[in-house]
Amino acid sequence: MKQSVAVVILNWNGLNLLKEFLPEVVKYSKEATVYVADNASTDTSVSFIEANFPEVKIIQNKINGGYAKGYNDALAGLSEDIFILLNSDVKVTPNWLLPIKNIFENNKQVAAVQPKILDYKKPTHFEYAGAAGGFIDKFGYPFCRGRIFDNLEEDNGQYNDEIEIFWASGACLAIKREQYNEVGKLDEDYFSHQEEIDICWRLHNYGYKVFYTPKSVVYHVGGATLDSMNPKKTYYNFRNSLFNLIKNVPSNKIILVLLIRMILDGIAAIKFLFELKFNHFTAVFQAHMSFYKQSNKFIKKRKKLPKKDNYYSKISVVCRNYGLGQKKYSDF
Repeated sequence: MKQSVAVVILNWNGLNLLKEFLPEVVKYSKEATVYVADNASTDTSVSFIEANFPEVKIIQNKINGGYAKGYNDALAGLSEDIFILLNSDVKVTPNWLLPIKNIFENNKQVAAVQPKILDYKKPTHFEYAGAAGGFIDKFGYPFCRGRIFDNLEEDNGQYNDEIEIFWASGACLAIKREQYNEVGKLDEDYFSHQEEIDICWRLHNYGYKVFYTPKSVVYHVGGATLDSMNPKKTYYNFRNSLFNLIKNVPSNKIILVLLIRMILDGIAAIKFLFELKFNHFTAVFQAHMSFYKQSNKFIKKRKKLPKKDNYYSKISVVCRNYGLGQKKYSDF
């Protein structure tokens, strides 16, 4: 049975990105319905789409609620079997949808899929946000095949195997509508960053699988919303990673994992201080304050979720990278 596909691009004042990347999305997504969900832009994004791409359907959100709320609001009214959440700064390639659809059709336990994500600015290398599939270490730090922290590998075909992964990148996240709704959609308390890790973790907890396919390739600009040097990105990454832990780590491990994570985050903050990155030092501190303030809310969320203990990595990517100098996924 063929499944219908909705390619949904979330936009906020991204006129220039739409001009550059929307034409190829439309050209290479004939078997899908293309939507642009506009997060209350104040530029001429919407009028540009209406004038130049009448085949693209526009969803106008009332406010800029960030990634999570923006997509939750936009997807609420859609009925397609598969949602593909596509960043506005992603270049797609010919036949990029077919391998994704094939995985869903051939394995009913797969609820989410990620393509190979290469760097638009440096196409020979993997891109930070997802690379060749995401994983998470035992203290909640995310890493990818092809990207360990800021170390990006060249793509030499070393990750051209179609495998099960832990999380799929929010830059290009394909997810079944039924499972998206079943596990509780994207968590709007995150606002931005790592909400895709949370929803993939919940998919695992519900017994579903997440896959990576190198047969579909896209190119991601990255940093179009928040540059890696922006302290806000540091804030969201540190805070939301803690949200992931308190929601999803099994009860027999949560206290120890959080304790060690606090120590490691403290070391990271001190490192920022020695590097004279005072804004990032402050961002880590503020992230923890926000986490403590909202911890009771997230404890209530965790009580509603099933939890499994047999899929996330047993390694510490921090110790492997900084202690042992292992900079590539293949070193692990």
